[in-house]
Amino acid sequence: MYRTFVILRHTFKEAIVQPIYPLLLGIGSAILAVFGVLPFFTLGEDTIMYKAVALDVVLLLALVITLFATSKSIFEEIEDRTMLTLMSKPIRRWEVLVGKYLGIILAAGLAIVIFGAIIMFSTYFRIPMDYQLRQWTLDDRELRTIHDYRLMHIVSLAPSLILVWLQVAVLAAIGVALSTRFSLVVNLPTVIIIYIAGNLTRFLFPLDGRSAVVKVFAYLASWLLPFLRVFDLRSMTVYKELAVPGTEYVNTPGAIPMHVVWAGVAIAVGYAVAYAAFALGAGMWLFETRELGGSEG
Repeated sequence: MYRTFVILRHTFKEAIVQPIYPLLLGIGSAILAVFGVLPFFTLGEDTIMYKAVALDVVLLLALVITLFATSKSIFEEIEDRTMLTLMSKPIRRWEVLVGKYLGIILAAGLAIVIFGAIIMFSTYFRIPMDYQLRQWTLDDRELRTIHDYRLMHIVSLAPSLILVWLQVAVLAAIGVALSTRFSLVVNLPTVIIIYIAGNLTRFLFPLDGRSAVVKVFAYLASWLLPFLRVFDLRSMTVYKELAVPGTEYVNTPGAIPMHVVWAGVAIAVGYAVAYAAFALGAGMWLFETRELGGSEG
């Protein structure tokens, strides 16, 4: 366990010092900050639109950061024989793979935390403008309304950001598995295609009236591809009001209770752990059969 932790720490440091990491962190922060002050002209739903767009930006940038890190820490280390030196130590291959995976998703988690802080900060300050409220009013009711809007929207971002990180963690497991054999040139488009396909798996069923071939294909796809629908709770966390304790939404009809949201997050955690274990298991098989002296020709 200690050896895995050492590899985790080294991989985390290696990931955050790559030039691509601060570059995308800076670009993403600038995009989120600029979007945070721009109106979306949605007739009262600007805050909702900002949150939805911002979460998409975070997912995209965190995924790119992750895939660059997987290529650098695994494939390139195999190609330049650094991995051969590492494996000469008393360490198992699964410890290397798990340690590198955990270090990479922790680096992605740090980026998501930074992006999330910017989104929350921007959301806090755009609430009065979006809902046409006077921020410096002396009216207690108006101040209470602003407070409730801010608390409800900011609290809703916490589960949303956790789900983004879990989705990145699942895709990172696939990227780590592929990086034992393939470079970034293959890894990046493959994971993006899997991401698109994983979002389409929600439309596979029902299969009533379909041929046997289609049903077999659908079931294989549903088992092998990540079911990313489980990480999409925006219908509750972004587009609906949450019954956040301490706000007027606790008793609002139709507001989503917080325990329902966190139950969905718990299901997503379980699925992410299971699928990541499956993907890393496949990656371990590829890693065990890989020559570590460079290109296999």
